[in-house]
Amino acid sequence: MSSSEENVRLAAGDVELTISPRNGCRIESLIVGGAELLRQGPRYGCFPMVPWCGRVENGMFHDGAVTRQLPLNAPPHAIHGTVRDLPWRTARKESAGAVFTCELGDPWPYTGRVTQMAELTADSLTLTLCVEAYDESFPAQAGWHPWFARDLGGEDVRIDFSPAWQEERGENHLPTGRRIDPLPGPWDDCFGMPDGVSVALTWPGQLELTVASRAEWAVIYDEQREAVCVEPQSGPPNGLNTHPRLVTPIDPLEIATTWSWRRL
Repeated sequence: MSSSEENVRLAAGDVELTISPRNGCRIESLIVGGAELLRQGPRYGCFPMVPWCGRVENGMFHDGAVTRQLPLNAPPHAIHGTVRDLPWRTARKESAGAVFTCELGDPWPYTGRVTQMAELTADSLTLTLCVEAYDESFPAQAGWHPWFARDLGGEDVRIDFSPAWQEERGENHLPTGRRIDPLPGPWDDCFGMPDGVSVALTWPGQLELTVASRAEWAVIYDEQREAVCVEPQSGPPNGLNTHPRLVTPIDPLEIATTWSWRRL
């Protein structure tokens, strides 16, 4: 299957998943037992964040002695990477699984490839991202930005998680570098979970969904009426500067998340 032109639909039991390769390999829809779990719209669903997550301060990061400038798509910062704005290629598709690839390049100043794999069962979805460097090593991050519907036609969703700390957020919306005790919401904040991300979303009387990952960081965003976001990622916002992870031609960056659900 060549192309970024067609949506890819996966199914398992009464679960249906739709991915749009041409719209940044975004999950457009996740329907469980007839209920749509994701906020609908071309900017929503769930998109991969690569090669950085969240904001990069003033769109600038340092690679050794070299300073790199990224487009300011959330002035005065750069936000959420580049691949959500690029068409992807469908490399493989089966009834309940698929693999997609995207080439890294301008405006990212390095070449490489990103692979996203989706594996669906009747009670879970596992997503995997792999970031590879072709010739030149570079700092990078990877993660996901899902927009879960705040309600499924009943009570609002409840969020439950137990982070080890919260990254203090400065007036510029970036972590200050200070770790503080977790504060009550609403949040647009990054939390540290050194034993791995685990966040439970409960729609009372309907569904419980757990977002899990071996990654140690998650951004929780619940300031909008329509949706809440639980974003597992390989480092904190502005991490290209504060928590860089070097991707080399022999050492790719890999991250996975599993969403598991049960009916209530």
